Amino acid sequence: MKLYEYEGIELFRKESIPVPDSKLASSPEEAVEQARSIGLPVVVKAQVLTGGRYLAGGVEVADSLDDVKRISQRILGSSIRGLPVRRLLIAPKIETAKEFYLGVTLDDYNGTPVVILSTEGGVSINKTAQEQAETVASRSVSISRGLELNEAKQMCQQVGLQGKDAIEVAGVLTALYRVFRKNDAIVAEINPLVRTVLGSYMALDAKVEIDDSSLYRHADLNLNQSLDERIPNPLERKGREIGVSYLELDGDIAIIASGAGLGMASMDIINQKMRAANFLETGGAITADLLYKVTDLVLQKKGIRALFINVYGGINPIHEGAKGVVKYLEEHGIDIPVVAKALGNHQEETWQIFREHGVHVVTDVSTEKAVEELARLLEEAS
Repeated sequence: MKLYEYEGIELFRKESIPVPDSKLASSPEEAVEQARSIGLPVVVKAQVLTGGRYLAGGVEVADSLDDVKRISQRILGSSIRGLPVRRLLIAPKIETAKEFYLGVTLDDYNGTPVVILSTEGGVSINKTAQEQAETVASRSVSISRGLELNEAKQMCQQVGLQGKDAIEVAGVLTALYRVFRKNDAIVAEINPLVRTVLGSYMALDAKVEIDDSSLYRHADLNLNQSLDERIPNPLERKGREIGVSYLELDGDIAIIASGAGLGMASMDIINQKMRAANFLETGGAITADLLYKVTDLVLQKKGIRALFINVYGGINPIHEGAKGVVKYLEEHGIDIPVVAKALGNHQEETWQIFREHGVHVVTDVSTEKAVEELARLLEEAS
């Protein structure tokens, strides 16, 4: 679950990360009042759950109250990458001398947090790592021990920071790690952390994304109270409500997969000759009811030409999942081609259930073979 910048700022404040005295506004008039109380000049920042706000015109400096009103009128109600802007953050304009990047994320390979620091902030960290590797330091962190201050100082020294600068940045870096761990985040970033012309440090942005599976531990954040706003796509919102990972794409081949790897492989192979309509992975708790619901979900998108199912049963009872799929197909009279590759636990029983209800079963372990069968069926139907 992605947080808005203003929500991330509040988490930063709790860990004593220095942030500007910014205020929310939902109308031009409120923006003017907030700017008056903060003091000019201010920065007017669109609050949307995506990057690229500056390039899209969602961040602008206002030198007068008239500027605040004009900018607010333009940004509010506009869209940035398809997301409507409903709120603005009004923040004091900070005179900066140097920008840094600080981040904590998960190392997918090792399954541990990794802390990243760069002396080149305000730009893409991936681009910086490729073009100016000497300005970037990273360290894997023991989950049980956490990030210690002396380790953060070593990272600062690695990128050339010394004395007071190393102490200040290391302090912010360890605080950012606490934000990451306490809130079960998968990403926590400050881009940029700035050294002001007066020599103090301040976080001018806050990016935090919390692990969906941990949201029950963070009821105080009220994140589930605003799903309509956070997830404007109704099918993606329904996927979250069901408890699966669903992302709508621009194709017409619906996909149901029982894991992220199977889902990505299915999507990539389908896209070589056709176009995937979605990414969906069920996770590890397959039931007939769940598969009934996800079949309904992926087939709700208009223009679907076929359904591709790719499931593996380790401990998952994929035969129970098959019952849910065929129940939905029968009840709703679905007559598009349906291809299923189902292997593992109870696979023979799964194949029988599918075949008895008109689903084309591919028993080969290769996803490519299953996609080839799907392509053949669509060609015959055309």
